[in-house]
Amino acid sequence: MREPTAEHPITITPTAGRVRVRVNGELVADTRAALGLQEASYPVVQYIPISDVDPKVLDRSESRTHCPFKGDAGYYNVTVGNLTVEDAVWVYEQPYPAVSAIAGHLAFYPNKADITVDPD
Repeated sequence: MREPTAEHPITITPTAGRVRVRVNGELVADTRAALGLQEASYPVVQYIPISDVDPKVLDRSESRTHCPFKGDAGYYNVTVGNLTVEDAVWVYEQPYPAVSAIAGHLAFYPNKADITVDPD
């Protein structure tokens, strides 16, 4: 387990506004309670409460990865209509303490879903 540092900062802040996620044009998530996670120089990732994602589109994947700063990640496939997008979503179910705020939240890959943030 590695802790965020000045050389590799991680900040988590509430997203101001409404976050919507569409896959193949279909709305699969809609929230005003997203968290933006900024890690080092990577783009901000929107973490969406699981309760604000349509559970009918999610199917647990066998994929797993490990991040030394956040912990072990699991994945979901997303199915809308006849289209299944594999490993479109990841989740840290037991994130490390430094990023514990993202527990109970899912993140969508921006190259597999359309993610929009409409500021208030």
